[in-house]
Amino acid sequence: MLKRILAIALGIMLGSVLAIGVTQILRMVRWGPAHELDESSAYVREVLELVKRDYVDGETIEVDDMTAAALEGLLQSLDPHSDFMRARDYSHLREDIDSEFGGIGVQIEMRDNQVVVIAPIAGSPGERAGILRGDRVLEVDGESMRGRSMEDVVGRMRGRPGSTVDVAFGREGYDEPIRVHIVREQIRVESVTNVNMIHPGIGYLRLTQFSEPTAEELRAALNTLSAQGMRALVLDLRNNPGGLLTSAAAVAEPFFTRGELMVYTQGRRTGDREEFRSENDDTPFEMPIAVLINAGSASAAEIVAGALKDTGKAVVIGERSFGKGSVQSIYRLRNGEAMRLTTGRYYTPSGVTVHERGVSPHVEVVMTPEEDFKVALQRARDDIDRPEDFEERFGFTPIEDRQLGAALGALQAKLLIDARERERETVTP
Repeated sequence: MLKRILAIALGIMLGSVLAIGVTQILRMVRWGPAHELDESSAYVREVLELVKRDYVDGETIEVDDMTAAALEGLLQSLDPHSDFMRARDYSHLREDIDSEFGGIGVQIEMRDNQVVVIAPIAGSPGERAGILRGDRVLEVDGESMRGRSMEDVVGRMRGRPGSTVDVAFGREGYDEPIRVHIVREQIRVESVTNVNMIHPGIGYLRLTQFSEPTAEELRAALNTLSAQGMRALVLDLRNNPGGLLTSAAAVAEPFFTRGELMVYTQGRRTGDREEFRSENDDTPFEMPIAVLINAGSASAAEIVAGALKDTGKAVVIGERSFGKGSVQSIYRLRNGEAMRLTTGRYYTPSGVTVHERGVSPHVEVVMTPEEDFKVALQRARDDIDRPEDFEERFGFTPIEDRQLGAALGALQAKLLIDARERERETVTP
């Protein structure tokens, strides 16, 4: 028995020694898990040293600038939404979240290595200058934007209110760039606009983006419309480029009962799932809802549209949305810089992702970018009542908003059906 115990103990000791030995061997031959990172880091350092030592203008080179440029390229190679933000760019991002900044007022996206306009902000200098969804940013102040990061383009278009900027856009169907001279303004973005009753019993509101104040603005608008007798709602998410995931969940919340799943995100690992359930303690707004979307509806706008569609709480009308269903996390780095990294995808309650697919409408009504622009301008200048005055000011007669017309028709029909069902229940013995 003693021999057996000694043999077992000796085996344990030898096993430990072997384990330690294997670990040391792995370290020596660099087969451990950190080997690839170590090798890559050394490779980058070697290149930086060679450039600093032998480049013809090496005396003017700052290693920090080269490192930042390398990080920009590294993250941009992953997907269009991951990027490295220098201190100025990160500051601009914070301005976006706070919904206030100085610039021309357009939302842009990196698409096929080109900076493309998703949508001009309602009432902004960019919208008044005629910038359209899908326009490609070619030049800013005469300098080509080819190969520039999205943050770099944003930084060049923004500036002190009252200063000017010249921007050249490429537009489908035009051989020559469209050049505009714009006076920058302080852009205070109102997330919820055009709050009004468009028909007896039917309210309307438009969400222009998803920022920190959006949910609070939405609740106030819903309460205002309810006090005016709203029994159905048109929620306009057209040309809404999105914003904060938390804001999207908060915007959807008034339409869900407490505990209902509105959206969830799934990261790389199984345990990375995060669910967003309603914390609404009030009675939810349960009424016929029509959601308007188009190709300019992206990100957080797709979360809300997808959640309401997926749970049968709304009819979706318009065009297939943009298809950005990825989650970006912000990591603060040193010197005021930051990294935006795609860390997951978001899904509707039933497990559907809109990433690179978009939200498909129940009722498809396609409008051209020119129609979108005219309709948006008409909404922005609803203070001009007479069509002839509008034409004199903007050069065209107001056109029909066919998507809104379809939504209005669907809600009117739903209200009529509901009314008849109530009448039938009343007379049934």
